[in-house]
Amino acid sequence: MRDLFINLMEKLIHVIVVIAGIGIVIGAVVAAMNPPPGVPGIAMALGILIGGALYLIIFAGFVYLGLGIYQNTRRTAEAVERMGGR
Repeated sequence: MRDLFINLMEKLIHVIVVIAGIGIVIGAVVAAMNPPPGVPGIAMALGILIGGALYLIIFAGFVYLGLGIYQNTRRTAEAVERMGGR
């Protein structure tokens, strides 16, 4: 049952990362079309794209790092159990 929740969480994280990526692109397009007065739209859009991409990469990287540590720990425990059974 625990593996079911971990796998569902991993799939949910995939969905959240994709939705966040789409949101960053939409936000950049909206900012390019409706910039605040005195700010070039392309500069605003590039700032949102670069800043959003960096944030998403860091956020997703840490989340996937945590999941990777869990998966490696689980595989190590299974290997130790197999070795102990010999």
